Amino acid sequence: MATARTVLDDRDISRALTRITHEILERNRDASDLVILGIPRRGVPLAARVAARINEVEGVEMPYGSLDITMYRDDLRMRPARALEHTDIPARGIDGAVVVLVDDVLFSGRTIRSALDALNDLGRPKAVQLAVLVDRGHRELPIRADFVGKNLPTSLAENVRVHLAESDGEDAVIIASPTDGTEGDA
Repeated sequence: MATARTVLDDRDISRALTRITHEILERNRDASDLVILGIPRRGVPLAARVAARINEVEGVEMPYGSLDITMYRDDLRMRPARALEHTDIPARGIDGAVVVLVDDVLFSGRTIRSALDALNDLGRPKAVQLAVLVDRGHRELPIRADFVGKNLPTSLAENVRVHLAESDGEDAVIIASPTDGTEGDA
């Protein structure tokens, strides 16, 4: 029997993003060096939300964009061909900036490794920090998030699905068994 349960609703996600935003500002003290980059797909709208919250708190226009990691993935040979996503780096660039990568779910760490490789081809940031909505554990690489909305211990058999209003019409984080016919983490 397939099961799915909502572990974060829209209010939980909003609170988590507000907390992440304040933690980013506390750690970095000055927003002028920050560049926020979302990892497609759902990291991009999350990055936009964090940037908007920084705008509200600091009263500055926070540069944000997206970082396509498709060609840097280590599983290209093992999966069907993927469409390239859009990379949009703010005009200030990343050289000398504190880049905050934003993603929806941190799992094995391989997506973030790919993002670091992609950043390396674009410039040299002063520092790279990682913000994720959900950290579900099961790391295969020595990567950890600096800012986490929710630590969500899961079994390897479970899938964590993040729904965002921008792409799915609602905000929710759902844990589902793999037999319920839904798409899981990438």
